[in-house]
Amino acid sequence: MGTNSPRTIQAVEITLEIVDFLQENDGARVTEIANELEWTKGTIHCHLATLVENEYVIRDNERYKLGLRYLEFGEKVKDRLGIYDVVSDEADDLAKECGELVQFATEEHGRAVYLYKTGGERAVQTASSVGKREYLHCISLGKAILAHYEREHVESIIEKHGLPAFTDQTISTQEELFDNLETIRERGYAYDDEEKIEGLRCVAAPVKASQNKVLGAISISGPSSRMTGDRYHEDLPDKVLRSANVIEINSQFS
Repeated sequence: MGTNSPRTIQAVEITLEIVDFLQENDGARVTEIANELEWTKGTIHCHLATLVENEYVIRDNERYKLGLRYLEFGEKVKDRLGIYDVVSDEADDLAKECGELVQFATEEHGRAVYLYKTGGERAVQTASSVGKREYLHCISLGKAILAHYEREHVESIIEKHGLPAFTDQTISTQEELFDNLETIRERGYAYDDEEKIEGLRCVAAPVKASQNKVLGAISISGPSSRMTGDRYHEDLPDKVLRSANVIEINSQFS
């Protein structure tokens, strides 16, 4: 822990590690959790018993799984955002119009968090899902958001999460990223040219509040074989810019 880091409570950290593990693995036995997290079975069992007693986890035979209580949390968070209904309606319309995968994400703790995902008749299947967190520098949604942050804030995100490469196309240096973010600010939208997943291209536009605060970004994704020429460079950017504008206008009245 760095000298400037806040003090944390180990017992809470263990509980959160368990919750994350159960979410990622759709449940697990005590021994599995203990082996993976490298805590004793007794420690894991005590934390699980507390989670079960407080209705955050259920026990199904010998496996522990997250309980339905998290649904209430998710609904509360969506309500707090104030734009979820506007986003979902516009994203559904956009997906139907373009036939591709449409997603909306916002930023939290220096990561992109997917809030909504929908697909048209030709939409590809990806590993992204609502609630999943992703690096910002390698997806169009993330770069569309980063482009409207102060340089110091972007640098702090890079310091915390780094710039890991996922394909040969991933931006992996600060200089290249800041050059790309400047271009995005000038033209108004961002590209992901196979930077996170080979064979997948995306285009995204930021959604801003009236105070120029970035609420998130909306994107269209599809296979590189369909994301070419005027469609990729003119038609789809126009569509995400229009949808972002619709969300911005309607969010003022949400």
